[in-house]
Amino acid sequence: MTAPDETLIRGLIQQADKAAAAGQRDEAEKLLARAEAAAPAHPMVLNARAIQLLQSGDMTGGRALLEQALRSDPRNTSLWINLATALRALELRDEEEQALQSLLKLEPRHLLALLQKAELLELRGKPRAAAAVFHNALQTLPPGTRLPQSLREKIAHAFESVRKNDLALETQISSAVSGVRAAHPDPARGRVEHGLAALLGKRRIYPPQPSFLHVPMLPSWEFYPREQFDWLAELEAATPSIRDECQRVLRQDAGLEPYITRPEGSPLDQWAELNHSRKWSVFYLWRDGVRVEAHTLRCPITAALLARLPMSTVPGYSPTAFFSILEPGAHIPAHCGATNSRLIVHLPLVVPPKSRFRVGSETREWREGEAWVFDDTIEHEAWNESDKLRAILIFDVWHPSLNAAERELIHAAVPAIKDYYRGEMSISGSE
Repeated sequence: MTAPDETLIRGLIQQADKAAAAGQRDEAEKLLARAEAAAPAHPMVLNARAIQLLQSGDMTGGRALLEQALRSDPRNTSLWINLATALRALELRDEEEQALQSLLKLEPRHLLALLQKAELLELRGKPRAAAAVFHNALQTLPPGTRLPQSLREKIAHAFESVRKNDLALETQISSAVSGVRAAHPDPARGRVEHGLAALLGKRRIYPPQPSFLHVPMLPSWEFYPREQFDWLAELEAATPSIRDECQRVLRQDAGLEPYITRPEGSPLDQWAELNHSRKWSVFYLWRDGVRVEAHTLRCPITAALLARLPMSTVPGYSPTAFFSILEPGAHIPAHCGATNSRLIVHLPLVVPPKSRFRVGSETREWREGEAWVFDDTIEHEAWNESDKLRAILIFDVWHPSLNAAERELIHAAVPAIKDYYRGEMSISGSE
């Protein structure tokens, strides 16, 4: 068939489809008849006539035309899903399964094929296998997808199938591991418990996504176990003195500045509301590896304590330490930090109710004097939904799994990267 004929056939079929959708049956039939006269064995023509037969209830006739079309166009997924539909109506389960498998070999994430495969498994009395396929189907839907009306009932059924299966599986797992959970405290089970929760659809697993330097093969926790940091107790014991110094800074209101300061013309994305705003302000004690002398003189107890801790030291980048002030109603949007070679510490100082913090799949409320350590290269965000200021001390420390040689290598390499791009572009290492 020549190219003009192919264009003609496609145009006639498209016009026929539009006419049929508008309820113009006679016009649709005329257009399809013209296409049949020009190319009676064309796969698109056979498919269009097969759809008419299926809609009229002639499943056997529709099946025959679709199988004929597939012999000349075996990679056409529309033909395969239509054939599977005909075979479903004919209750030919094995043939339907073969058609769906042929389609999924061509397009493994084909939503309609996955939904129909799961329904077929249900018909065969395999609800658990069906739920697994429904899960795969739902994974193909991006967040916020607007579904056509024709699919909403099927998608709702898929969600319900997955939900029921997860509940039943959770019951079985809970029974099997009850003794282990009774024998071991929560922190000791943390990683596997997170994995089981993700398997059951109750939590997500957020991978580290550093915006600058990613050191591979480092352990990554959303919130780290306290026992890995023996200096946390000393830090927390100093909370009253550190809080006093922070409150003095707040009363004087000198040295506080917006944390987000993107230059004009740069893409702001989620930072538009906070850019150059005091809704999220900071008072730096160390900034990009440099001690801010005028500020540390005003906070001598805090500065002395920080100097004794294993803060990350990379010239031009770290340590960074500051009082972080979040105004009433402010929200720090989800974002990821620069490098997983260091971790971030929060010491809550002034915490009104409804102040919370999310790292990955876990959300916590700050409690005054209770510090935590987290990986800020995992997506995180913060809220102050109260009518009062929230104040915490934030600083970075070396990742405890880095050995001395790795720390020295980072200390030497990162400034070289910054120097290489100096004057031409900015290399972010502190956000």
